[in-house]
Amino acid sequence: MALSKFLGLFLIHIALLSSSCFATDPFVFYDFEVSYITASPLGVPQQVIAINNKFPGPTINSTTNNNVVINVRNKLDESLLLHWSGIQQRHSSWQDGLPGTNCPIPPKWNWTYQFQVKDQIGSFFYFPSLHFQCAAGGFGGFIINNRDIIPIPFGTPDGDITILIGDWYTRNHTALRKALDAGKDLGMPDGVLINGKGPYRYNDTLVPDGIDYETIDVHPGKTYRLRVHNVGISTSLNFRIQSHNLFLAETEGSYTVQQNYTSLDIHVGQSYSFLLTTDQNASSDYYIVASARFVNESQWKRVTGVAILRYSNSKGKVAGPLPDPPQDEYDKTFSMNQARSIRLVFILVQVYKYINSHHVGYMPPYFLCLNHADGMYLPAVLALTHRDHLDMPSVTIDRKRRTTLSGISFVNPATPIRLADQFKVKGVCKLDFPSRPLTGPPKMETSVINGTFWGFMEVILQNNDTKVQTYHLSGYAFFVVGMDYGEWSENSRGIYNKWVGIARSTTQVYPGAWTAILISLDNVGVWNLRTENLDSWYLGQETYIRVVNPEVTNKTELPMPDNVLYCGALSKRQKPQDISFATSITTSSSKLFLAVLMVASALLFH
Repeated sequence: MALSKFLGLFLIHIALLSSSCFATDPFVFYDFEVSYITASPLGVPQQVIAINNKFPGPTINSTTNNNVVINVRNKLDESLLLHWSGIQQRHSSWQDGLPGTNCPIPPKWNWTYQFQVKDQIGSFFYFPSLHFQCAAGGFGGFIINNRDIIPIPFGTPDGDITILIGDWYTRNHTALRKALDAGKDLGMPDGVLINGKGPYRYNDTLVPDGIDYETIDVHPGKTYRLRVHNVGISTSLNFRIQSHNLFLAETEGSYTVQQNYTSLDIHVGQSYSFLLTTDQNASSDYYIVASARFVNESQWKRVTGVAILRYSNSKGKVAGPLPDPPQDEYDKTFSMNQARSIRLVFILVQVYKYINSHHVGYMPPYFLCLNHADGMYLPAVLALTHRDHLDMPSVTIDRKRRTTLSGISFVNPATPIRLADQFKVKGVCKLDFPSRPLTGPPKMETSVINGTFWGFMEVILQNNDTKVQTYHLSGYAFFVVGMDYGEWSENSRGIYNKWVGIARSTTQVYPGAWTAILISLDNVGVWNLRTENLDSWYLGQETYIRVVNPEVTNKTELPMPDNVLYCGALSKRQKPQDISFATSITTSSSKLFLAVLMVASALLFH
């Protein structure tokens, strides 16, 4: 009976989505003032990037199909772009906040992002995408809630908690990028932060006194949704809570088969939702731990994030050793098997397959990967070439240390690719990204993948590095259908999981291994494919997929925004930001407010 009710409600949800109208969807507004502040997350005063004087920044809270309007005031001394990781920007790569699509916001300027979180529900985050700024902060959570009419495959939680974990350096981001520019490694991080705070003093020798730590307050006998994001630079982290199970429910907008984990490896750029039931006694508080994976544990013990889970009826502080991580810190096979165990909710797949085969309602296009699983992919094999962190030399191009993807180190153009397309500026990029890794010397180029609208793409990520890499694709949720050790071959397709492979926007690629993803290219725009390891990204390990609809229509891509910024070959089009520019922003906000009033009036008098 419960299953029938869920299916019925789910089909209603699909029908509602198919008839949704952009004009009638509500607006949510945010003002972001991005500036430097001084903070001491690891006990050392340093410059961090704050939003509205908060580090981390505020959590954006929205509901599926909301129109999100975020006015950003850049008070930094350098240009800025904010990227909304995992938000698909359906038909509007203009709002993606990456240098291949947008001109940066100059210092002291305002710019307003406006986009619709179309047909998405889940846990995401945002961060600054230029100049290595993410290493200094500027990040925060981004929640897209379901509408009341849309069922979720678990009971409504009693609370919603965002947790941001990540490795951290006490050097500021300008010093870190100077080190990379000089051909140096960043070295070992100084710690791991949880919600921008350092570790609880669980060990008097490893953790100095006076560090502010995060405390998460809960009530006994409740169930909370924990949205955990790894916003760090390059370290995979194992997340666990002492004496509690983590009931996995969602990853980057896709509901998963629900299963318990005592701990889970969360790689850079990845997001997960767990259901946490507070069913333990309250004799004391409990440790929340984020510890480094695949490194020498004895050397990295001081680089461990520790927060506190506190029951409202707790009888005292927690003491003693931290809960154990997975037994072998170098055991990547354990981690890979754990990743393979994360599967898409099977009942949702079956519902979507039924809808697609019977042409009922709206089917999210990314499910087409499951329904066209044989012989319809455009192959693109990408090899991750990076400096070997043991005894291998770095990749050097024109006497500069660089990282490459299939032998190409990406160079961001002065004129963003999407803007160049709009104004037919020639020579900005080449549509010649190799489908197989280059056999000759590496190159520094602006080479992008020429995608086919409504085509299918198979991407093989082959990691020849000695550390875990994670890869992210903007504009899409792709299906992770396979991962294994060794070199990928045509025979590797035999082990693909084509039925319940998880859909997500960021996947890990283990050292000496490959990961296969399938993408349905249904979203027009210019979309970034990159490593989330910030040092490798900064040095060139990325490209873009350019997806163009040959028929010019507003149905597949929204028009260029009125407030678009110009740079590069189009910089003469940009007017100085003065009173008139500020007025145009205010006018745009007034138009939005008027639109909201009109919609409200229409609904009241309908």
